[in-house]
Amino acid sequence: MKKLLIFDGNSIVNRAFYGVKLLTNKEGLYTNAVYGFLNILLKYIEKETPDYMVIAFDLKAPTFRHKMYDAYKAGRKGMPEELAVQMPVLKEVLAAMNITMLSKEGFEADDIIGTVAAYCDNNKIRCIIATGDRDSFQLASENTSIYLTSTRMGTTSTEIITPEVVKEKYMSLPSAMIDIKALMGDSSDNIPGVPGIGEKTACKLIAEYGSIENLYDNIENINGSVKAKLENGKDSAFLSKDLARIEINAPIDINLNDFEIKPYDNEKLTELLVNLEFKNIMNKLSLSSETAVSSVSKITENI
Repeated sequence: MKKLLIFDGNSIVNRAFYGVKLLTNKEGLYTNAVYGFLNILLKYIEKETPDYMVIAFDLKAPTFRHKMYDAYKAGRKGMPEELAVQMPVLKEVLAAMNITMLSKEGFEADDIIGTVAAYCDNNKIRCIIATGDRDSFQLASENTSIYLTSTRMGTTSTEIITPEVVKEKYMSLPSAMIDIKALMGDSSDNIPGVPGIGEKTACKLIAEYGSIENLYDNIENINGSVKAKLENGKDSAFLSKDLARIEINAPIDINLNDFEIKPYDNEKLTELLVNLEFKNIMNKLSLSSETAVSSVSKITENI
């Protein structure tokens, strides 16, 4: 079976930024997020040897969720400047590695990931999602696994999430993670959920009723304060389910030829890595600084 690796770009770069101490090159450019990201990327490429690869990134533009709910992700702190200056550098390095990057205005990286994962499910392609966010748990399937990634003190750890793991942790199928979040909410995304319903109660209710639709159809079977909370928070629960659901039919073009693993542009990549002073990564890729010197010489000859 062919294998596709998809990276949640913003999620992984955030974890790399906060998990690796601040680094700068001789020009004073912050480099720790790029360094951490590339180490994670190369680790997964080496371990999984995928046939296809793509990296999904968020855009600054509002998404359909913001239009649905003004307060969606309200209160989130903006990207630190020390990280923001590294984003174009990271994308330049990834371009030199000939890795396809996808973004779509009006949609989040999660929606691109969900759409690609659904394509893989429909075409019998093994899909691995590398992310630091638990939102993608709802996408776990027979073909799709989530590699939940965290970086601490420069060391990366991975927890592999399959449907069996979701069932063990949350007592429900992956698709029911949407309903669990609809009840418990998510403070990081400012998804309101049902006030007063926490994760434990949400998991128990969805394990028993399967979905919030069935839960509310059988609300008379619920007793006490939980029933009152559910009744008062019904509108919020259904809104939260819409906000929590990852779109699996985002309007993006999926061309496997674009996602194929391709040879790196070694001259350009070496030039970038030399400037970033990433000697360890150059060694991993068997790149020599002489390649960059050769590249500069060619440019000089053509002036």
